[in-house]
Amino acid sequence: MTDKHESDHPETEHWLARPETIRKLWLALIAALVLLLAAELVFPHHGHFWFDGIFGFGAWLGFSACVVLVIAAKGLSVFLKRPDTYYDD
Repeated sequence: MTDKHESDHPETEHWLARPETIRKLWLALIAALVLLLAAELVFPHHGHFWFDGIFGFGAWLGFSACVVLVIAAKGLSVFLKRPDTYYDD
């Protein structure tokens, strides 16, 4: 008797795990980013400070915040990581 995994049957695979769905989600997110940046060209944006009036400031802020969080999580994992055999007797 052989064990069958869900990945062997694409019709039983969750819709978010399918490669075509992942590709569609990426394309939709990229399209949303492009539309939001294009809207910034059409509608004038006046920031409160000199730097938040820069074109695409929100996109750059979000991207840089994500990078900082990933680097912080990697650094924190050095201190919080446990060996693979931590729960073994």
